[in-house]
Amino acid sequence: MKLAAQLYTVRDFLKTPEDIAESLRKIKAIGYNAVQASGVGPIDDAAFRRLADEAGVTICATHVGFDALKNRPEDVIAQHKLWECKYVGLGGLPVENRADRAGYASFAETATDIGRRMNEAGLKFIYHNHDFEFAKYEGKTGMDILFEESDPNVVDFEIDVYWVQAGGGDPIEWIRKAEGRMKVVHFKDMIVTPSREQRFAEVGEGNMNFKGILQACLDIGVEWAAVEQDNCYGRDPFESLAISFRNLRELGAEA
Repeated sequence: MKLAAQLYTVRDFLKTPEDIAESLRKIKAIGYNAVQASGVGPIDDAAFRRLADEAGVTICATHVGFDALKNRPEDVIAQHKLWECKYVGLGGLPVENRADRAGYASFAETATDIGRRMNEAGLKFIYHNHDFEFAKYEGKTGMDILFEESDPNVVDFEIDVYWVQAGGGDPIEWIRKAEGRMKVVHFKDMIVTPSREQRFAEVGEGNMNFKGILQACLDIGVEWAAVEQDNCYGRDPFESLAISFRNLRELGAEA
């Protein structure tokens, strides 16, 4: 399993091609050899690939809009082929599917259709969770429904360990549950302030069991651990990525 930087962490520094080039160079300098494309400002696909190549980073995975996945799959496929990127990610469930069990079941069917289309092109569709998937509907969480009612041959998952924890789930248990259906994982840590505010933290600086999380990921054959921090609370997000990188390397993670 290798580390990657989720570009959403530095989204405020990806507004122009010049910003993107500089940000990719900074990420490479930290030690990351791969990125997950998300939160990137307007740029031609070929130009983004060129900048990634110049910085020396692989585009290992993405997050793509639901509309594009559903209505313009050929464009998504062409983009990922150009980037030599296998893992096509969706960052979250459409709002209209979150109200009840039927909404989750309907999305699982749509995800299967998308997954089959990506699979036919030699790509893999991956679904990224938040905390809302851990609400229960008729005794089952939304995540349970997605796992059970999507086709395991074409729909994979991108477990976000922070959001599992925030939803009241056990990240290690869910990683192990995703065995055979997860090659990309999201790493971020959680801390609580003295005033009881739950916050994102650099990996290794919070309270989550990352030694156990790393081992579970290795045990099930995860290929990429994308490091993300949604909010750095005034700290330079590149510094946050660097802190997470150093701590994960100390825990034995590969660059």
